[in-house]
Amino acid sequence: MRILLVEDEEKLVQALAGNLKTEGFAVDIAMNGVEGMELAAGCAYDLIILDIMLPGLDGSQLLQKIRARNREVPVLMLTAKDSVQDKVRHFEAGADDYLTKPFSFAEFLVRVKALLRRRSTQQTDVIHIDDFELDRLAHKVKRADKRVELSGKEYALLEYLVMNAGRVLSRTMIIEHVWDQSFENLTNIVDVYIRQLRNKIDEGHEHKLIRTIRGAGYVFGDEASL
Repeated sequence: MRILLVEDEEKLVQALAGNLKTEGFAVDIAMNGVEGMELAAGCAYDLIILDIMLPGLDGSQLLQKIRARNREVPVLMLTAKDSVQDKVRHFEAGADDYLTKPFSFAEFLVRVKALLRRRSTQQTDVIHIDDFELDRLAHKVKRADKRVELSGKEYALLEYLVMNAGRVLSRTMIIEHVWDQSFENLTNIVDVYIRQLRNKIDEGHEHKLIRTIRGAGYVFGDEASL
């Protein structure tokens, strides 16, 4: 899943982005409101984390602009202001959650996962395809009832493939959803991770679930099961 973090405190940005990436999320960073708006307008994010006190365009203005374009993406507001009036105002403007600084990363992560889970309420949390199982809440994967251990980035890629089972995903689509801006032009990294996933998911199984569509990209699912 891909997250946009709009925050101008450099130390906080590095801490939050680093921890989110460890959890397997792709994270794009904007250090001011104008840049945040440009990124929000140019990419489909699963979650936007937005500081209120921003240079150029403050978080309240940015929230309004985001909501004018997109009513679906969850928005988590970060702020040092903890008055009830501020919270009510931003909830009414379209914020989905509100976290007051300072906060622990544990609480931050719980709120991030809750917002992402809330967005996926119409999708099942445990997905079965053939003898494959993916538990989106626990981040656990099984093949033929055996646990498959994955790195954070391997899981993020696999989840994206599984959530789009039967749909051909190009390398560019995968890069844009699973990686952040720093990997923009490195589409070969997708092939590297696909090989790693195949070794863990398909190796030793007659039915291969990760398939290559020549000249187009990759698709998840046994042909007979789609």
